[in-house]
Amino acid sequence: MSSHRRKDVANRIAKIHGHVHGIMEMVNDGRSYSEIVQQISAVKSALDRTLQVIVDDLVEDCVARTAKKDPEMNQTLLEIRQVVQRLA
Repeated sequence: MSSHRRKDVANRIAKIHGHVHGIMEMVNDGRSYSEIVQQISAVKSALDRTLQVIVDDLVEDCVARTAKKDPEMNQTLLEIRQVVQRLA
């Protein structure tokens, strides 16, 4: 993973960690199901966005490495990125 993306991912994971801790406190405090589910949904979305950052970095790295060797591979890698985006 590239160094600038590594810092971004680490920051995102730290925020997610704090958010999950907050959800545990909500559960322990007896907050409503709808509040808890809303926060879990936010964490899930944050995880999906973090996953996309990692996949984008991987694809960019692979494209850069193969650009001169195999142009057809670039299209395949871009297709992989699109598939992962649809999953998230």
